[in-house]
Amino acid sequence: MKRLWPIAVALAVVAGLASFVIIAKQGQSQASDVHAFNLGTFSPSRTCSRPPRFLRRMHIPQPVMIDLSQKHYTGVALRYGKNFTQVLHPKQWEQYAHFSTYALDTVGNLYLIPTPYISIHPSTFTLQKKLFRLDTTTGKIKIFMDFEDVNPRAQNPYGLNAIAYDCDDHTLWVAAIDESDYRHQRGVIYHIDPANKRIVQRVEGFDALTLRLIHTDRGKFLLAGSARDNGLYAFDITRGRGLASAPHKVLELPDPNAHIRKIHLSGRNQLELQTIPFSYSLVAQAAKEDRTHFSAKWSPEKQDWQVVKIPNNTTH
Repeated sequence: MKRLWPIAVALAVVAGLASFVIIAKQGQSQASDVHAFNLGTFSPSRTCSRPPRFLRRMHIPQPVMIDLSQKHYTGVALRYGKNFTQVLHPKQWEQYAHFSTYALDTVGNLYLIPTPYISIHPSTFTLQKKLFRLDTTTGKIKIFMDFEDVNPRAQNPYGLNAIAYDCDDHTLWVAAIDESDYRHQRGVIYHIDPANKRIVQRVEGFDALTLRLIHTDRGKFLLAGSARDNGLYAFDITRGRGLASAPHKVLELPDPNAHIRKIHLSGRNQLELQTIPFSYSLVAQAAKEDRTHFSAKWSPEKQDWQVVKIPNNTTH
């Protein structure tokens, strides 16, 4: 399946939320170290995710692009065919409005994270606390889990906002940032067993804008782009003990206003990081020109990450 990850976070400014801009400068993440962290040796690997099974029944060929851009279609759309010009977009997929990111599992279930979009509506805050799933067999979107402890509000409309699928044990990692304010970092990372919808672990105190699992010769890590600053962080994952409570600070981007929204393993010991401006408000963050890309490669000689900005016309 073609690995394309369009994301729409929001398109307009909501009055009264601008004060969150200073969050990146205050209450920094509780990292266990402040210097560049060596993740170890790693290389890109094939994903265990599979496309939804209902696509085969509908005779829709691969590859398929999952489009959450909200530019032409509300909710989610699947693009396929030459240059991805053909679109699958049933009306049922629009009922829950807008999604920002997703994860596919090994049988093709598509887990979707909601996002506040353009303006606040009566249903906005309720939807931000729900994890959705597009069923691999039926092709219908339904609420999969309801997080009662997630409480977005006018001062911070974001609830659930990041997700990753764990190929090792078929679990999900989900992040929420609803309780954070300009003084306090109160984000939560949940480890979920989708087989019984049970929360296996709940780690508090980190505002994750994105999540990505990685295996290296030094172990297994949950990478997290920070919603508060320009850093990339790594949580140790220990078999039987779960996620470490405090992350390592892996690196800092040269742009203090860049927040990592997508993490791609682009080569041996090399990451490609897509960033957006983020201030916990509904700022126009979906425009392509607002996204920047950085390449980060570990240098054994310098024992540091070599981070360079990538021109937009050469990115994935």
